[in-house]
Amino acid sequence: MGQTQHLKVDDRTFRRLLSLVRIEHTLLALPPALTGAILAERGLPGTRTLLLTALAFAAARTCAMAFNRLVDRDFDALNPRTSNRELPMGLVRVAGVRLLTIGSALVFFLTAWGLNDLCLVLSPIALMILLGYSYTKRFTWLCHLFLGVCLGLAPVAGWLAVTATFAWVPVILGLGVVFWVAGFDIIYACQDVDFDREAKLHSLPARFGPTHALRYAAVSHVLAFGLFVLTGIAAELGWLFYLFILITGWLLLYEHRPVRPTDLTYLDPAFFKVNSLVSASLLLSVSIGLMS
Repeated sequence: MGQTQHLKVDDRTFRRLLSLVRIEHTLLALPPALTGAILAERGLPGTRTLLLTALAFAAARTCAMAFNRLVDRDFDALNPRTSNRELPMGLVRVAGVRLLTIGSALVFFLTAWGLNDLCLVLSPIALMILLGYSYTKRFTWLCHLFLGVCLGLAPVAGWLAVTATFAWVPVILGLGVVFWVAGFDIIYACQDVDFDREAKLHSLPARFGPTHALRYAAVSHVLAFGLFVLTGIAAELGWLFYLFILITGWLLLYEHRPVRPTDLTYLDPAFFKVNSLVSASLLLSVSIGLMS
């Protein structure tokens, strides 16, 4: 009976750690990496490369999320919106989150090593960028662009996993991802304007106000869509890419319609649902463009 109870506690802790890093949101972040790999291969990469790329990205994201929860736990405890997260609530231990951070980093390095030498050499630099983002809100309202860079590395990393060489196509796509992520992060940050100002944290909405911030987010998404289209031109994708990328553009537009400076109730669906569809539609557009 005692052993059964112990297993239940372990299982509960494991589920809470997965919840802490929002493992389900990997579905939002993984497609850009796969898109870069598919562009490099001009088709579907081999099973080994595909699995290692997916595992490396999932491990890097888990490490970055766990680290972010660690360094922000005191702010999360004070912010009413985040005070019910696992660390502030005491549902998981700091030691457990530290172990998850270290373990995920080791998996990331091992999978990078399994891909090719260039991925292994660059993996510490990539991880430093991912972890460094957690401190940016302490000193700059450009933190949204830093988050964009973190995910914007994904298409480049996917390309490197296949070719072990640099090229402009994944860089253009990565820049599009930078502005896409920065745009939706600006929208999401509108929820915390009052808290960020009180806690002396930096964000674009806290610096310029939600009304101006939403305009900057819209400009960011226009740039993102333009760069996505430019990716198709640079990669010489077929005409179906331009047809399907309109779905991505429509989703970016739709993301802004329900959000108003005085009404932020739509933010959770905008962040988690619509942006997951943006990510998936981008992968779909490129895949179909390669076949047309």
